[in-house]
Amino acid sequence: MRKFIIHALCLLSLAGCENATIRKAEHPPAATVSTESPLDREIKRLLEKGVSMSERKRQLSAIETTFQRHTTPERARRLAALCFTKTLGTPFLPFDLAEIAVAETGGHQLSSSAVSSRGALGVWQLMPQRARSHGYVPADMGNDEKCAEAAVRELSSKLRMAQGNLERAKRLYCGQGPQADYYLRKVKKIRREMVAVLEQQTERLAMGEPGTRTQ
Repeated sequence: MRKFIIHALCLLSLAGCENATIRKAEHPPAATVSTESPLDREIKRLLEKGVSMSERKRQLSAIETTFQRHTTPERARRLAALCFTKTLGTPFLPFDLAEIAVAETGGHQLSSSAVSSRGALGVWQLMPQRARSHGYVPADMGNDEKCAEAAVRELSSKLRMAQGNLERAKRLYCGQGPQADYYLRKVKKIRREMVAVLEQQTERLAMGEPGTRTQ
């Protein structure tokens, strides 16, 4: 009889432990829900990197002014906006994408239908095989938005090849050899011109000149 009672008590004890475990599992700690939007997180990431959104917007205005030297104001505004939006969440700034556009097709009015003698397509001049490697078909390069996306992906792949050296990555964007060296010098010249425009706009804004537009 004593053995039976001891055995019964043991069973009750085990059952109690199992139920306690189950009850604990049924009430997990409440998860913390983030209220940050993707854009909030992107802005926070940029600020942590030391790149403010105001700086990106300042570049946007300078890009639009530069693009107007090569195409219509409406198209300049649209392409400048792509340089801004398509570089968000990447290692690049709007200037990086803009200077490639001017280097590639600035002499052809930044036309989406531009085709080089080698067959490169669109404003950012992607070769058909490179467009395919980034998930696009060659015809997509006639779409400015898709061409800009492909250009960012292409520059990212070159940045990996260049082990993080952005200047080398831009040279590789063109290719190799003397032509690529010339291309890099051209890109640097365009960057200097855009920086000069940016500085002029900053000075005009500081002086409060009428007609100075901020984004």
